[in-house]
Formats: sequence, C-alpha cells, structure tokens
Amino acid sequence: MFGKTRVCGLILTSAFLFLQPTANAFAIPLEVARKCNALTSKAFPPIVPGNPAAGRKGGTGRKVQAYFRKCVARYTHTHKHHSQSERSHRSS
Repeated sequence: MFGKTRVCGLILTSAFLFLQPTANAFAIPLEVARKCNALTSKAFPPIVPGNPAAGRKGGTGRKVQAYFRKCVARYTHTHKHHSQSERSHRSS
C-alpha cells in the first residue's frame, strides 16, 4: 500500500513540475512579430522561394533566430512605450 501511494505521489509531483509554465515565457504583440518576420526575410532571403527547407542566403539558422530575437527585443520595448503613451492619452 505504501509503495503505490509513493509512486502516485511521485507521478503527480512530476506532472505538476512538468506542466508548470516557464518564468521567462511571454507572448509578443502580433504587429511586432509580423514586422520582425518581414525584416528577417529581407535580411536573410530564402535560397529557393517557397521552400523553407532549402535554407537562407547569408546566414545559418542560428543567425536568423538571433536576428529575429534582437528585432523582437528592440521593437517590443518600443511597442510597450508606444502602448503606454496611447493609454495615457486616452485616460486624459
């Protein structure tokens, strides 16, 4: 009896820890994602248009991801300030 309880507790604890959301996960605004996707596609155009598996000119997958992350970080910061200024104008 004690063994089954211990196993069930271990399974429940593992499931709880596994399903916890990560601390650094966040959603980016749609406008920022679209803008950064367009800028990334412009900076690293596909080798074969319409075939993402063919690769990109001028960079590896890591370079493309790093470029996209930097773009998101830059424009998310400005988007937050822009959104806050719109809210302050609406409330005034």
